[in-house]
Amino acid sequence: MGVKAMLPSYELGFYALVVTCAVLYSGSGIFEASRDSMNRKAFRDGIKPGWHYFGRKMDVADFEWVMWFTSFRNVIIFALSGHVLFGKLCSMTVPQHRAVMYMVYGLLAVLGSMGLLYLMIILAHCLLLYSVALAKQKWLCYVAGLCCLASFKVEPFGSWQSGFVTGAFDLQDVLFYGGCTFTIMRCMSFALESSEKEEGIYSIFDLLKYNFYLPFFFFGPVMTFDQFHIQVSTRELRRRHDEMKNIRVNALLHVGAIVAVDIFFHFFYILTLPSDLKFVNRLSDWSLAGLAYSNLVYDWVKAAVMFGVINTIARLDHLDPPQPPKCITMLYIFAETHFDRGINDWLCKYVYDHIGENHDNILKELVASITTFAITTLWLGPCELVYIWSLVNCFGLNFELWVQKFFQLGPFAKLEAKLSGAMSRRIRAAFGAVNFWAIVLYNILALNSLEFALLVTKRLLVIGFPVSTLSIWFITYCGVQLIKERERVLALQEEEKAKVE
Repeated sequence: MGVKAMLPSYELGFYALVVTCAVLYSGSGIFEASRDSMNRKAFRDGIKPGWHYFGRKMDVADFEWVMWFTSFRNVIIFALSGHVLFGKLCSMTVPQHRAVMYMVYGLLAVLGSMGLLYLMIILAHCLLLYSVALAKQKWLCYVAGLCCLASFKVEPFGSWQSGFVTGAFDLQDVLFYGGCTFTIMRCMSFALESSEKEEGIYSIFDLLKYNFYLPFFFFGPVMTFDQFHIQVSTRELRRRHDEMKNIRVNALLHVGAIVAVDIFFHFFYILTLPSDLKFVNRLSDWSLAGLAYSNLVYDWVKAAVMFGVINTIARLDHLDPPQPPKCITMLYIFAETHFDRGINDWLCKYVYDHIGENHDNILKELVASITTFAITTLWLGPCELVYIWSLVNCFGLNFELWVQKFFQLGPFAKLEAKLSGAMSRRIRAAFGAVNFWAIVLYNILALNSLEFALLVTKRLLVIGFPVSTLSIWFITYCGVQLIKERERVLALQEEEKAKVE
């Protein structure tokens, strides 16, 4: 109940006003803290000279973002521009062989950037997992794939393999582990899809074409083999109506997002501030809550920009890649929380949905989520912080189902049936607000540090109780209601679209 229930417009207007004022108030506190801490010695490594004419320095604490737009910028532009031009030429001249052309370009790009020994390591893992796929045994594909993944994520095996790559440059480690681990995930998808093929098996060239598609090679996203194989094998290349217009619009939005983040980093030091817990502890509860929330929003923007640029290239190649992640602002359910939709789709198809089936059985759901987060832990790299992150997020995912099952019991179901749709929506939003902050607190573990996550939790739930706790809960409740309103509108639009069709 309550999914399509409508609330009065004045109530929604009040919610929007409350959220807007809260964001502005919290943002002003972060802005003042950033301005006052600009010249602190403790922040010297995270804040570098920026816009001198505005008297502002820039937050450069995020290695990935700085890497993309400094040392890796020219490499990205050169490699992807070459791929676009090469892909366009192939699509116009030999569309039936474009997958082979993409593979050749990808192989040459990997060889030129990382060297022959790195390429040999990648090909060795591809050949190993292809050999395993010949047996058409799913369990063997899982075991071999996860062992190969562990060989890059568990020491000393990872360092041993990286030691074969000669030479040294700033991005060697990033490209090495990115290309290797994404290769293993793609090879596992190939092996699992091959094991389900009724007759025969896909060829080794199908695997190489899939793995060495350059836009996906180093940074993903992971597109499952079945989807890639169908799309790249299409000979009749036709654009949907307004497809090129949408590609241009998305490209401009990504450029706008990059500029917006660059401006933001000159006035809000959301990444550097959490590194000094003594300074952060002097912030107000509102500013601290806004700082934690801003870190998650930024990480989503970073993922959306990275995958958005790559997806734009893939769409130019007539592919339909995994969508960018759903914004954290629009999330209050653990099941929809992911920053890499490609990995999420891979895990759901081959692990989570395979074990959990329809996700109604509590025991199956528990086994499915534990298995999923165990593989995710291996993918991220086993360490204490990742263990804690996996544990709390696994608990949150299962707790959602436990609460849902509890309130579906007879007495509660009858009570909700007596309520109006609007009231049911309000009650669910109150629980959703709690879930929203659980998502924030659980995920800043991975984005910042355990100490910062514990500080935010203590301030908001213990020291700030009851005033800060209840007021932030109410503001979050208002935000969840706005999210639910958007979901309601989208559901109605889908119904209208289905009726027309």
